[in-house]
Amino acid sequence: CELLQLFTLHFMTFDSASTVPDLLSIFHEQEMTETVHETNGHGYLATFVGKNGRFVILRVHSHGLVTIDLQCYEEDNISQLDNLLNALETKLKALLNGNITRIKRLPALIRGAKVDRYWPTADGRLIEYDIDGVVYEEDSAYQNIKILHSQQFGNILVLNGDVNLAESDLAYTQAIMGSGKEDYAGKEVLILGGGDGGILAEVVKQKPKMITMVEISFIVIDGCKMHMRKTCGDILDNLKGDCYQVIEDCVPVLKKYVKEGRMFDYIINDLTAVPISTEPEEDSTWEFLRLILDLSIKVLHPSGKYFTQGNSVNLSEALTLYEEQLGKLSCPVDFSKEVVCVPSYLELWVFYTIWKK
Repeated sequence: CELLQLFTLHFMTFDSASTVPDLLSIFHEQEMTETVHETNGHGYLATFVGKNGRFVILRVHSHGLVTIDLQCYEEDNISQLDNLLNALETKLKALLNGNITRIKRLPALIRGAKVDRYWPTADGRLIEYDIDGVVYEEDSAYQNIKILHSQQFGNILVLNGDVNLAESDLAYTQAIMGSGKEDYAGKEVLILGGGDGGILAEVVKQKPKMITMVEISFIVIDGCKMHMRKTCGDILDNLKGDCYQVIEDCVPVLKKYVKEGRMFDYIINDLTAVPISTEPEEDSTWEFLRLILDLSIKVLHPSGKYFTQGNSVNLSEALTLYEEQLGKLSCPVDFSKEVVCVPSYLELWVFYTIWKK
């Protein structure tokens, strides 16, 4: 299929009404056919069709914002289009001299590509990654699993459309382990999730007594052991080693450990981020998070520590709600938090350390 490219230009003007004739003259010079649409008095809206399937949407808002969206197909001459846009921008500045407060031209958005380059941040901003290929994709009973290749971040694990971890993201793994301040030697460690193998690979280096890792989706493990080896090394080639074992499904395991009175020196929760929802009583993700927290604290040694990710530092309301949940656990806890820049997230990310009072 052909790729559709969208170029956008917008500016603010003091007098949007007088702007329309000048703008029309530019498109008429390009031999584009104009169609005017009814807006019921809310500014001006027109579409223009030109050669090679070029399509322009001109919107003039009564408050002064003017937007120009140019759509074209891959087969169109991109350098010619670039020249057209440059000429449009130059002529606009000349025609509307002194009448424009701000003008901005954005890079082209590519639609219909085989590889999706656009992924949202946790706080809803759209990021265009330099992704040039899909190296792995499977569906499990729980989620869609993709591993994409980025030129600067390496391979990136994406679960249900959520960027989870890239090979560049050692900072994430270090932060969720306590940022190098903890000694795991000879300790009992429980990892919840962590199917990319990064945490397991790093903790094993410190020679703990035993690591138990619970990962519900072995399809994630299968993909990561093939395509995320800069993160996991060879640790996922075997699901059992001298000081570690990988087993399935954390909830039944945690409930079993609670009944047995099992205790861990460190618990690392890499299952899910703090939900964005601000309705914790109505959100199933919050319910799951509270269940995991409560069960985990019950199997945490009195002197142990529980590490988990939070979410984007911009989601302050959701993070505050999470901290409120910590005050409702069956066992009283204290906590501290750290803000770390995770490269592939293009965001500052909050990590929590929790311990029993």
